[in-house]
This record gives sequence, C-alpha cells and structure tokens, in this order.
Amino acid sequence: MLMTTEDEVLSAGNLRGRNLTGITDLTREEIVQVLKHALRLKANRQHQRVHIRPMLGKTLALVFEKPSLRTRVTFEVAITELGGSAVYLAPADIQLGKRETVPDVAANLSGWVDGIVARTFAHRTVTDLAEYGSVPVVNALSDLEHPCQALADLQTVAERFCDSENPDFGGLKLAYIGDGNNVANSLMLICAKLGMAMTLACPSGYEPDSELLSLARHEAAAQASNIEIVNDPGKAAIGADAVYTDVWTSMGQEAETERRAKAFAGFQVNAELMSRAKSTAIVLHCLPAHRGEEIAAEVLDGPQSAILQQSENRLHAQKAWLALTL
Repeated sequence: MLMTTEDEVLSAGNLRGRNLTGITDLTREEIVQVLKHALRLKANRQHQRVHIRPMLGKTLALVFEKPSLRTRVTFEVAITELGGSAVYLAPADIQLGKRETVPDVAANLSGWVDGIVARTFAHRTVTDLAEYGSVPVVNALSDLEHPCQALADLQTVAERFCDSENPDFGGLKLAYIGDGNNVANSLMLICAKLGMAMTLACPSGYEPDSELLSLARHEAAAQASNIEIVNDPGKAAIGADAVYTDVWTSMGQEAETERRAKAFAGFQVNAELMSRAKSTAIVLHCLPAHRGEEIAAEVLDGPQSAILQQSENRLHAQKAWLALTL
C-alpha cells in the first residue's frame, strides 16, 4: 500500500534537519525519496495546501546575492503552501562578507529563523552558512552547483519516462549542450547517482568542474552508467531522451559575453540538432533563455519543449525538500 503524503513526511527522519549544499550531499536513495515526494505533492497540490502543513509556524530566510524570478517565487510559494513564512533579504540588505562576515550572519540568522535558503555567487558562502549556522541551509544557486534545479529537472524527466511510484532512470540518456557551469555540474552528479547516462557537449575550455566530473564518473560506474564529455553537439544528441541547454553567459560573466559567443557558435539547440535525438525526446532549459542564441525559438516553443513543465517543477521539488527536511 502506498504511503500517504502525511506518512512520508512523518517518516523522513533521514532527511530531517539536513543541509542541501549540493547534489553531493545526497545518496541515490535520498534523491529518489525527494523525487517521489515531489511527484505526489504535485499530484495532490490542492489537498496538500489545505491539509498538510509541515512548516506551520516556521520561518525561512531567503538570502539572495543575485536577482531571481523562478527561485524567489517558487521558494516563497512553497514555504507559504507548507504553512510557513519567508523573510526575503535582497543583496543590499546584508552585503555578505562586506558589511558583516558570513559566519556572523549564519549565527545571527540561526537564532531567529528555522532555515536559510541562499542564492549566492560563491559556493563557499553556502558552505560557510551551513558550517557556522545551526539551522538547515538550502543552496538555491552558487557558482559550483544548482541542486534544486537538478531535482526539478529529473522530476520532469520522471514525469515523461518513468513510473512515478518507482522512478527508474536506467537506460535513459540526457544530452547537455553548452557551458559546463553550475547547472551542468549538478546535472551530471544527479544523473550519475540515478543511473541515467549523460553526454555533455562543451567547447574546449568550458567543460564542467574536474573534481565533480571525476566524482560523477565514479558514481555512474557504480550504477552501470556513464558520463561522457565531447566537443561535438551533434554527437552528444544522438539517441538522447532529453536535450538540455543553458545560457552561454551567466550572471557575473557579462564581461565575457563576446568571447563566449564566439566559443559557443555551433552549440545552439535547434531543429537540426533535435533530429539526432529520439523522436520522443524532450527539450529542457533552466531559464531565462535567449531565443536565437543557445536555443532556437522553434524548439523552445515547439511540441517537444518541456521547459514550462520543468519551470513549474521547481516549486514541487523545492517544496518536497522543505517538507522532508523541516
């Protein structure tokens, strides 16, 4: 008999009070647990909003060094629907590491709130908040990892290709086209742990973090899968179940825009590239997108696009993590 949403929250002892600084923090079994809970919360959203309030009376601080649409809205809505409240702290409110040290901020916030959601430039800021604070910390984006995005991405894949009660990613392939950035780092880690093959096509010099790549390959081998790096987008897309891309120039890299545009020429996800993937393949993008650059409008807005579904799933994946950990 399947557990109810309430039962699963109550049985989440292994995740209660945990930090999520990156996909590196999670085991395969824990990722599956979060994904299954996210799928159930989404399917029973109306019931959950009325009857299941695991964060009732709890407050989270949203510490943002970067502007955001999806991350801020989905976290605030998730916290509200779970019965809690959020305090948003904009870049100028704290000035982490300038007006006050990160350890001091972590210690002070821990005396007031029940958790911290951090969207930062440096990954070290997230890990310092977790080290010096005494409440759970969630990485809502850093320069190294974007774990909440990766959870939402694999939830989207599961909805298209897996049994929601027993998601099995074995035999599936994700092709990632573009910059080996924080999103790519978290994606290759989560795919590796779930046994989903992944091929990343990056221009030379723009590959993912070497240490995380080594870790991902080790994890993939344990799941009889593989993580491959190539410099040819067409090769990466062959036989893919999902084709993923991201902007070529992320926030904080604006000075590199022209150089990156030249380096990434030929790395656009378009109809020709998608013809190399499976006919049932979906297109993913973490947004915001630049039509005509990393992705063609005909693909982003086309019938294979699961991008809006993927964007919505940020809410459900984050809600699942908060419910299980708080």
